Amino acid sequence: MSSNTLQLFRQPKSAILLILGFASGLPLALTSGTLQAWMTVENIDLKTIGFFSLVGQAYVFKFLWAPAMDRFTPPLFGRRRGWLLLTQALLMAGITAMGFMDPASQLRWMAALAVLIAFCSASQDIVFDAWKTDVLPAQERGSGAAISVLGYRLAMLVSGGLALWMTDKYLGWQATYWLMAALLIPCIVATLLAEEPANATGAPKTLEEAVSAPLRDFFGRNNAWLILLLIVMYKLGDAFAMSLSTTFLIRGVGFDAGQVGVVNKTLGLFATIIGALYGGVLMQRLSLFRALFIFGILQGISNAGYWILAVTEKNIFTMGGAVFFENLCGGMGTAAFVALLMALCNKSFSATQFALLSALSAVGRVYVGPIAGWFVEGHGWPTFYLFSVIAAVPGILLLLLCRRTLEYTQRTQSFMPRTEFAGGYRLALRILTVGCLLLVAWLIMLIIRACGLVTFSFDTLLLEGGALLAITGILLGSVLDYVALRRAASNTAG
Repeated sequence: MSSNTLQLFRQPKSAILLILGFASGLPLALTSGTLQAWMTVENIDLKTIGFFSLVGQAYVFKFLWAPAMDRFTPPLFGRRRGWLLLTQALLMAGITAMGFMDPASQLRWMAALAVLIAFCSASQDIVFDAWKTDVLPAQERGSGAAISVLGYRLAMLVSGGLALWMTDKYLGWQATYWLMAALLIPCIVATLLAEEPANATGAPKTLEEAVSAPLRDFFGRNNAWLILLLIVMYKLGDAFAMSLSTTFLIRGVGFDAGQVGVVNKTLGLFATIIGALYGGVLMQRLSLFRALFIFGILQGISNAGYWILAVTEKNIFTMGGAVFFENLCGGMGTAAFVALLMALCNKSFSATQFALLSALSAVGRVYVGPIAGWFVEGHGWPTFYLFSVIAAVPGILLLLLCRRTLEYTQRTQSFMPRTEFAGGYRLALRILTVGCLLLVAWLIMLIIRACGLVTFSFDTLLLEGGALLAITGILLGSVLDYVALRRAASNTAG
């Protein structure tokens, strides 16, 4: 390990960031992949196993209760550490209780515990993201993001592949879950040792303020709408490339599942960790904009490795090289991207703003799957992976448009206010709000239908109308941002 990388771990708060990142990643597999494996071994039907995947929606919609975690402070240990300790204690109790369950006879209790664990895990993510945003100064955000990503990925490895191996060879399912719960004890100790962020402006005074003030603060900034698009688009090419990577390697190229498991999962995870750490080292020398720009270009170029796989003969070493390079660049991009999200948060309500921004960043990853499948069906794998390279370009162009705003924020630790088109921006925000409300109504109807209570005939209309209005609002705000940028450039030139 190079001296620069070792220096990364000598910084203040590094051990706390690593352990809390581990705590953040540990519960994810225990309610998804590892739990699915347990239910599969116990011969639970596929329909029920598929229904259990809905517990992961807590990570998508965590921004709905994030304002409460900004507004209220637990009685002990402060606003950030208090919530961290509470969620970690509940996680430990929930995972321990799951170890006492039998999927074959106690499936309802298991489902309830999975929902509790996912909710507490998403809540822990809210507070951990807010904590690191509050305590890390601008110059440490890149390295801090890299270290927390390392902890998160190590936890996914422990609660995923390692947990399955220990279950099969030594412990069995129940004891493995108890061991995973025990691994949260060092995380609780780390939380007790962590510092409580000092915040001069204090928490929001009412719940209404906790909900509305973060939105007013963000949408009152210069280039806010272009930055929203940047958050959605920056890792879009990466999302396209990874959405069907396992299917491509097995069905498109012809590797067997064992080869793909070893190379794509193990080597890919290792490369992501190296990329995140190396990205953190480089960000100690680069500005946030330059790091995002360089890593964004590398993310796009790295997708070409899969195109090479698609047009050449099957070769395990070519696959290893493509997987390693793509995950290496993706890890570097992730470190810079997390640092960007931290830079965009106001410390008065960092829990709410980080939850909202991270939910937006997941849009590409969650929703490119159906588009990717349709694209491959119509155009084939080589064209699809060439398109994934091109899909990285809009994010780079948006980054260039937002350069002045990002550099101002990093330089001054404040946000450039908006001065033009107040009426137009209000209209864009109202259109976006109506679209989001329609999408929430569609989601509620989807849940009701999944429970078999009522069947609705207009749920598709809500989905299409909500999506259309949300996109219209974002595009209108982005156009106004672009015009405002052009006016500012003309005034400066004049």
